[in-house]
Amino acid sequence: MAHTTTSRRTRGPLLRAQAILAVAAATALLSACGGVEVRDGGDGATTDASGPLKLAVVPKAVGADYWNTVKAGAECAAQRAGDVTVQWDGVTTETDVEGQVNLIQNFVTKKVDGIVYAATDSSALAPVTDKALAANIPVTMIDSGTSPQPPSVPLFATDNRASATEAAKLLATELGPGNHEVALVEFQPGSQTNTERVDGFKAGLAQYPNLKLVGQQPSKSDVNEARRVTENILTANPKLAGIFAANEPSVLGAAQAIQAAGKSGKVVIIGWDAAPDEIAGVRNGQISALVVQNPFKMGYFGVDKMVKHLRDKAPLASADTGVTFVTKENIDSAEIKAVLEPSCANPPVQ
Repeated sequence: MAHTTTSRRTRGPLLRAQAILAVAAATALLSACGGVEVRDGGDGATTDASGPLKLAVVPKAVGADYWNTVKAGAECAAQRAGDVTVQWDGVTTETDVEGQVNLIQNFVTKKVDGIVYAATDSSALAPVTDKALAANIPVTMIDSGTSPQPPSVPLFATDNRASATEAAKLLATELGPGNHEVALVEFQPGSQTNTERVDGFKAGLAQYPNLKLVGQQPSKSDVNEARRVTENILTANPKLAGIFAANEPSVLGAAQAIQAAGKSGKVVIIGWDAAPDEIAGVRNGQISALVVQNPFKMGYFGVDKMVKHLRDKAPLASADTGVTFVTKENIDSAEIKAVLEPSCANPPVQ
């Protein structure tokens, strides 16, 4: 009977030949299937992004109406692009800078295809952006960037300085002639958007010497803290005539403090953002005007531009997503409604 066992001398070359044939067959199969994501070197660099994409989208914090609208815009862009998964995750408070750093670092480790995020602190988040880029994971930023901002990382955000300067003008117009004491409730020192709004507002005030800034406190993006600091400002400055509150929680807390003091309608509030309670405040006269950003567009652009970059190699470039000034007089106009009630059926384009 013939011996059919392959000798040790011939078995090694035969196995190597079989392995080469298996790899070739697998490669041919993948090519035939198409749309399959292939990574090189395990470093997160996508060599074929025509297939499914997984993007991490990280707001400054989860829960606020503003960030929920950002999420809606991001998910709209992913839906329209097709075969794109948005993993939405964030810290619970905007003061948790370390938590956001760790969260984004985890996404780098998981080797997502792209990261879209808003920095809670412009300096503290810069290194983790660099880590993502070093891992060949592209980054787009929304609402707030970093310092420094890498040239390859675009920012889709409001022109905060210009808009806050306009807020000072709105406050001066509402207060009218004569000398008036005013206050500023900022939100998170260290955040790029906070810095820009503070600088812009103060630049605007410089154009109105009849307005004197008598108080400036941060809310830490917390409604209760905003109420507390506003109460302190009111106690220290009983003649206070106006307040600029620089984000949603700051506006809501300031409005609560003014109402509790029995000064609704007597202390002018110029606010930022457009949460339902803020809109209600405009309608009932408690808030004179709101600087309304376009968070839907921020989320949409962040994801849409990322997908086009990954799939079509489209270059990434920053864009101003614009603001709208909402007052009791224009709140029911078609233009304002389009901003306050964005729809994926009619998404922003650029």
